[in-house]
Amino acid sequence: MAALLTFTLAACGGANEDKGNKNAENKPANTNTNKPNGNASTPPPAEELLPEEGASLLVWEESTDFEFLESVAADFKTKYNVDVKFEHVPSPDQADRLANDAPAGLAADVVMFAHDKLGNAVEAGLLFPNDLLEEDTKSAHPDAAIQASSYGGTLYGYPKSVETYAVFYNKALVKDLPKTWDDVVAFSKTFTDNNAKKYGIMWEARLLYFNYPFFVNKGGYIWGKDNTDPTDIGLNNEGAIEGAKYMQTMAEILPLKAENITWDVKTQLFSEGKVAFNIDGPWSISSFKDKVDFGVIPLPDMPDGSKSISLSGVRSYYVNSYTKYPNAAKLFASFVTNKENALKAYNMLGILPSNKEAAADPAITNDPILSGFIKQFENSVPMPSIPETNNVWTPIEGAITKIWNNKDQDVKAALDEAVNTIKESLASGK
Repeated sequence: MAALLTFTLAACGGANEDKGNKNAENKPANTNTNKPNGNASTPPPAEELLPEEGASLLVWEESTDFEFLESVAADFKTKYNVDVKFEHVPSPDQADRLANDAPAGLAADVVMFAHDKLGNAVEAGLLFPNDLLEEDTKSAHPDAAIQASSYGGTLYGYPKSVETYAVFYNKALVKDLPKTWDDVVAFSKTFTDNNAKKYGIMWEARLLYFNYPFFVNKGGYIWGKDNTDPTDIGLNNEGAIEGAKYMQTMAEILPLKAENITWDVKTQLFSEGKVAFNIDGPWSISSFKDKVDFGVIPLPDMPDGSKSISLSGVRSYYVNSYTKYPNAAKLFASFVTNKENALKAYNMLGILPSNKEAAADPAITNDPILSGFIKQFENSVPMPSIPETNNVWTPIEGAITKIWNNKDQDVKAALDEAVNTIKESLASGK
């Protein structure tokens, strides 16, 4: 388990009338030690990097993390004599708010969001590369987390946590854990009773995010070149079509309209003991505690024996390119994600740390719940972070809904239509 884990997103924010008029003090900092491709001498090793004199930092984070962060900030103050304050900004809102507030000098020095918003932020010139602490970061985190926190071959993030989905199971209903999807199908045929609202397994069937294992199993993909080439769409190739046909057969054991299998519906049914297996992420653990005696296992293998490859997300800290204190900001982003603080985050917040040493700690690997997500993360790929990905989700959701709801639906026709819509959207620049 030495190469591990944890994940989510960002949106929203207020407009700023002055964002086109950058005052000198609000231009991105550009000292020699912070030029991503400058001609300065080799950056100093991490232990020689010092914060700017008089530096103080503002960090955007979820308010639920404040107790943890204040503890970290106290240690950071002791080590570097830098004050750190925090402002509650939901992770899904940070990237868009950064775009509005950074040029005006109103944004935090350090922000935190899921990697799928990274491309937009980099393209807008809002982030400093993780340059001075790059080697330390790469050695401390698994390749998947580094890949997710990079864009265009450059590392920007300081990975905090990793996330993917796995299978929650009700221990009172399940005696033999499934090894393959065929096992799940066989169990569901004996358990599912639509009239009684009892189902062997549930997941949000309309979403590509959760159906990705079916598409990728036979060679489908979202973008070419490891999800970096928007000119190559693999969602209607032969492999994707074959995988989607197998997905279509799952409607037989989950006989509901795809649009009716929402998070709220399946969460309630699992809590009531009417769903045996529930595909979801670690963000839902708190919804089931004290309600269901459950365990978590990786996704079942495909019928051909191959692993089910899920999509994963990585939440990372990033340094605002408009900060007045880039050195201090980089030091804090690295400090808050080191082994000691990653374990503290696990103990206080219950998150799956990206830090490899922390993730390999027995406290985590022996955790009966989180270990299931850890194992699945090892068989996951990061969600694409290029901006064009925003054009994918809605058309493919429409295609999957058609395929799921109608057993006679021509799978190729539905996927071809969705991919054409994606191409048209990309061509129009929307």
